[in-house]
Amino acid sequence: MADNETTQMPPKYDPQAVEAGRYDEWLDEGLFKPSGDQKAHPYSIVIPPPNVTGKLHLGHAWDTTLQDMIIRQKRMQGFDTLWLPGMDHAGIATQAKVEAKLREQGISRYDLGREKFIEKVWEWKDEYANTIKTQWGKLGLSLDYSRERFTLDSGLSDAVKKVFVSLYKKGLIYRGEYIINWDPQARTALSDIEVIHEDDKGAFYHIKYKFADGETTLDGKDYIEIATTRPETMMGDTAIAVNPHDERYKNVVGKKVILPLANREIPIITDQHADPEFGTGAVKITPAHDPNDFLVGNRHNLERINTMNEDATMNEKAGKYEGLDRFEARKAMIQDLQDQDLMIAIDPIVHSVGHSERTGVQVEARLSTQWFVKMKPLAEQALKNQMTDDKVDFVPDRFEKTFSQWMENVHDWVISRQLWWGHQIPAWYNKKTGELYVDEQPPKDIENWEQDKDVLDTWFSSALWPFSTMGWPNTEAADFKRYFPTDTLVTGYDIIFFWVSRMIFQSLEFTGRRPFKNVLLHGLIRDEEGRKMSKSLGNGIDPMDVIDQYGADALRWFLSNGSTPGQDIRFSYKKMDSAWNFINKIWNASRYVIMNLGEMTKPELPDKASWDLADRWILSRLNQTVAQVTEQFEKFNFGEAGRALYDFIWNDFCDWYIEMSKEVLTGADEQAKNKTRNVLAYVLDQTLRLLHPIMPFVTEKIWLTMPHVGDSLVVADYPETHDDFDDQKAIDDMSRLIELIKAVRNIRAEANAPMSSPIDVLIKTDNGALQTMFEANRDYIDRFVHPKTMVIGADVQAPKLAMTGIVSDAELYVPLAELVDLNEEAARLQKEVEKFEAEVSRAQKKLANEKFVANAPADVVEAERQKQTENESKLQATKDRLAALKAEQ
Repeated sequence: MADNETTQMPPKYDPQAVEAGRYDEWLDEGLFKPSGDQKAHPYSIVIPPPNVTGKLHLGHAWDTTLQDMIIRQKRMQGFDTLWLPGMDHAGIATQAKVEAKLREQGISRYDLGREKFIEKVWEWKDEYANTIKTQWGKLGLSLDYSRERFTLDSGLSDAVKKVFVSLYKKGLIYRGEYIINWDPQARTALSDIEVIHEDDKGAFYHIKYKFADGETTLDGKDYIEIATTRPETMMGDTAIAVNPHDERYKNVVGKKVILPLANREIPIITDQHADPEFGTGAVKITPAHDPNDFLVGNRHNLERINTMNEDATMNEKAGKYEGLDRFEARKAMIQDLQDQDLMIAIDPIVHSVGHSERTGVQVEARLSTQWFVKMKPLAEQALKNQMTDDKVDFVPDRFEKTFSQWMENVHDWVISRQLWWGHQIPAWYNKKTGELYVDEQPPKDIENWEQDKDVLDTWFSSALWPFSTMGWPNTEAADFKRYFPTDTLVTGYDIIFFWVSRMIFQSLEFTGRRPFKNVLLHGLIRDEEGRKMSKSLGNGIDPMDVIDQYGADALRWFLSNGSTPGQDIRFSYKKMDSAWNFINKIWNASRYVIMNLGEMTKPELPDKASWDLADRWILSRLNQTVAQVTEQFEKFNFGEAGRALYDFIWNDFCDWYIEMSKEVLTGADEQAKNKTRNVLAYVLDQTLRLLHPIMPFVTEKIWLTMPHVGDSLVVADYPETHDDFDDQKAIDDMSRLIELIKAVRNIRAEANAPMSSPIDVLIKTDNGALQTMFEANRDYIDRFVHPKTMVIGADVQAPKLAMTGIVSDAELYVPLAELVDLNEEAARLQKEVEKFEAEVSRAQKKLANEKFVANAPADVVEAERQKQTENESKLQATKDRLAALKAEQ
């Protein structure tokens, strides 16, 4: 029944009025919770948890809109759906934000101490979590908040401890040395986010590394030339690297050189890290002072010689330079190299150098002991699983190759972070003996132990997200048993390595199952010029501002309709205008329908025997649209689903069926009126259901305003196809009728003859069925064409002064003696000939393409053949008419 309070629909779509309060009503009614129907098939999605570092951006809006569309459709289709919300503590990012805020107050985390600092971060988290939840609401996301999780909540903390301890006891977690960012003034490790890159003046120092054997030469010289920007680290050099494909150095690979100033021999090795196109193509390798060199050192088992103290003064490994500040040591080394004739040249440069966000000093790459996950066995397990029925399906499937390549070449994962905000590592060191204790529970004599101060990488906890949020490690938890593995993950292709791959191998290791059946990967949202949105460019768009201007449904329509799996999309306000216009069209069409429904209580289709051509056609087109949209949703082709909906709603329903209904509704036949009202209501009801997953607010508002059965579209039945709606003849006949109407309208436009001016229409056809169909639908032709007289037959003669239209199996003539210039009409017909010739040629080329005929679906090939036949017929008829017209001149 129509909603008494909202029976009146204003003439213009107002998104703010439509959306106000609706989300809270859905929440109050508990419509987003799983149905609990044990007979229903479960379908679950976990939200990629946004970081509690700020507001959601357009990428989040896109990501979550796609998830909401999937879950809303599945809910309407009768699945027992769970969409689980939550957020990520985002260790590095969040700590940096809070520290920056404290610095504005002149406070550091050290002033507060660990406990008080963590309290401040929780305050930040609570504030931004509330902001994010408000934004989720504005977007209309149908999340089950009763199951909301956070990566630092107690349940997830238990899961993290269990995973860490289990991997450690299996030998898959170990401690080892790694390069980190180091602030020598604050004497602390820095995360990447705490390092600011600025342009500094520097130089390339070209140094001679002489061959050790005294015999080897390179281009007639007794040395290999090395260029470096940091000569102060050279006392830690352990090799020279050249590219294995660099022909210039093939004869010196394996030789040794003397490290200048140290008189120590080091080898010349080959490694991909050396770029033949950069500098001399030969680079010094200092594993303890450069992250790339560290990896090279790992590959070649090179010694790691740390030549600096925590405060960036040189240590005993630096020989005579011990005790000097790093920059003083640089000056002293340069002078010594020059004095010993080992300096070839000094080239001044300006280069990007990392500085501490905290103190502003230049950051050092420092060797440090860290915790690692041994990746090879976990990666092999993930790759092996992709060969089974429990594999993860990547959409688009090309990203499976990206995943596999990364897994095949994976390096061990450094999981420790020198932060305070995060999961503190469950490892303790005995204060007296230094013994290491790793367990989920602390040692009983805790007073004798000190816990590892480091925390785990944020990705360590988010890698467990699909199963830890469901109650694991309690494998008997109701949600874990019912909803895991989840069905679909939606995320950006840019975090396949960081997150997707880690969820896959952790899930397989700890549950024996894939974490999700499908992973739908989308691209980035770019600006109108195709640039990535960023603060530096100032081209970011706040989705909440877009919603304030256009409404959530318009933003969701744009995000879904521009969506091709794996591709980037460009945001533009022009597209937002189009989205709003489309919804306004739906609004006005619905308003017209509702105003004409009279006392109807619920839409019920009348007996099929009473359906006229327009009814049979619109219901058949509705059936096709339901099939197309459902199929494209299954394939995650939301852009194709949107195109099918747009075409049906704008063209078929609004421009044709509603216009045709006016002929009936303004007539005197009450039975026909009642029949048309019911068809209008039924098609509108089904269309709103199809649209609801994409545009939840406006569809709910309209549906509750019109006669309906049920409380909300959120839990209404999703449309299904009906065999008795399929009517190809109705579709063919209506396409002929529309073709005729458009042809006459075009003639009117060409001749500048307004609808008010009387015209005669002559239709020549020897197709008896077509003639019968046109005769039977004279009312529609009258409404759309306004002819004074209309003659249909095989013996119709073309008048001398007339404009001509060629349609399938018929020619039509409009005598406009006073208006027609025969020369202009001949020119127009010539253009038509050229148009049909181009169409015929295009079809011939397509059908001559063996690959197209062999690979395209049979119905697509057949449709192309039919199109070719029709256009050949139209071409011949147009040529004949042109020839006849020229004979008349």
